[in-house]
Amino acid sequence: MSLELRGVHKDYGGVEVLHGVDLVGQPGEVLAVVGANGAGKSTLIKILAGAQPMSAGEMRLDGERVELRSPHDAHDHGIRTVYQELSLVPELSVTENLLMGNFPRRAGLIDWAAAHRRAGALLDSIGFGAINPRTVAGRLSVARQQMVEIAKALVAEPRVLVLDEPSAVLAGSDLDSLFALVRRLTRRGVLVVYVSHRLAEVMELASTIVVIKDGRVVATTTPADTSEDELIRLMAGRRLAQIYPDRRESRGAPRLTVTGLGRPGEFADVSFTLHEGEIVGLFGLVGSGRSELARCVFGAERAATGGVRVAGGGGDFRTPAEAIAAGVALVTEDRKRTGLVLDLTVRDNIALTTLHRHSRVGLVDRARQRRDVTTMVDRLGIQPAHCASMAVVNLSGGNQQKAVLAKWLLVGPSVLILDEPTRGVDMATRVEIYRIIDDLARSGLSVLLISSDLTEVLGASDRVLVMRQGRLTGELAADRTTEDEVLAYAIGPAAGRMEQTPVTGHEERV
Repeated sequence: MSLELRGVHKDYGGVEVLHGVDLVGQPGEVLAVVGANGAGKSTLIKILAGAQPMSAGEMRLDGERVELRSPHDAHDHGIRTVYQELSLVPELSVTENLLMGNFPRRAGLIDWAAAHRRAGALLDSIGFGAINPRTVAGRLSVARQQMVEIAKALVAEPRVLVLDEPSAVLAGSDLDSLFALVRRLTRRGVLVVYVSHRLAEVMELASTIVVIKDGRVVATTTPADTSEDELIRLMAGRRLAQIYPDRRESRGAPRLTVTGLGRPGEFADVSFTLHEGEIVGLFGLVGSGRSELARCVFGAERAATGGVRVAGGGGDFRTPAEAIAAGVALVTEDRKRTGLVLDLTVRDNIALTTLHRHSRVGLVDRARQRRDVTTMVDRLGIQPAHCASMAVVNLSGGNQQKAVLAKWLLVGPSVLILDEPTRGVDMATRVEIYRIIDDLARSGLSVLLISSDLTEVLGASDRVLVMRQGRLTGELAADRTTEDEVLAYAIGPAAGRMEQTPVTGHEERV
């Protein structure tokens, strides 16, 4: 089915966010939409999904003008949207999420055996067969939940599939499965509208690329006629001379020591040391145990074996409060579900971790709170500049991420764990975040950077730890290794013990 938007405008309360957007997509095409945070991509997606009406303009499907007054209208026209924010019911199984409202029945009752088989067959058919359909969705990693979201959208065999940052938490074979799925869909004539900040995959997958800046289409091009650098220039309005700051070859005393940490079914015998002023990257594929490890270090989950120590601040934290008191902070991988309270203002979100500091005899000192929050907004460049009284839900993804970071920096930690800190963030904002992380490390903060973006891990870190199936399999100097070498540790055999050789830039499995 072909899709055409002509002169689409959208305003919220008199503030126009889309200014006459035109785009055209054909059956069997991957129409990529790229732009910086705040460019208007999310609003465009909501219009395509029927979640928001356009203020002016028109939409045509196969040449016929249509009006989408609700998501139900979009579904009736064969349009399905997979949002970056997860919408699964976490208490229900994968099968229940996939087949909700369409269960097979026998004698008037749900045939659960048949339902699980149907869900499993669907997952298999799209390359996500590693997911057990009987698993409760909330127990899956964010990456696995993203796969289930995609599968749910395909149950009704859409003619137009809108994917919003579908690969933000995927890596390795899971990313390959996503790419293979997109190609299979286009061969069947499905139009895939692919919204992503990962320009390398846009260049690989797209038939046509539409660049949006400040609510306007500034370019419509193809991968053959452009480059990643040119796309960045169009999105940001300037060229980015350097993405990753130059790191130095120095580190201080040990700050965080993890010894033999283990949690059944998630990870085992994990040991590493994080030094003062050091950025250590932690890479692993989906299911490797990266995020689970971070939660245990932070006290959000209890380890069964091993221990955690912070220099001068205790360890083996039973709760996040104990970790925070010892100087450990965690920026979680899902900012909208575990990092922010979306209905609160930017000020109230940033001040959440320091309410005790801003309180006197049970009352909040609002003047002091405003000063501290304003300092963090200015320091991190959160936009718009006078956003403190805005609901945080109205910020762009990149500025929401900065708000989460500001919340934890206000605590004054000595150890900062960042889990997917640039997920769903445009390249220009990523460069700002990398600079902030580098500045923090240069000031003496110790940073553990968890990411599924291999280029990011190598570019922003001093050392790289690699996990596979719950075990550390490699430790490499970031400036002396390659993506292929890191991937070899991430997907290769994980048996045996690890002999650390950080001076030479790698570890040997023996």
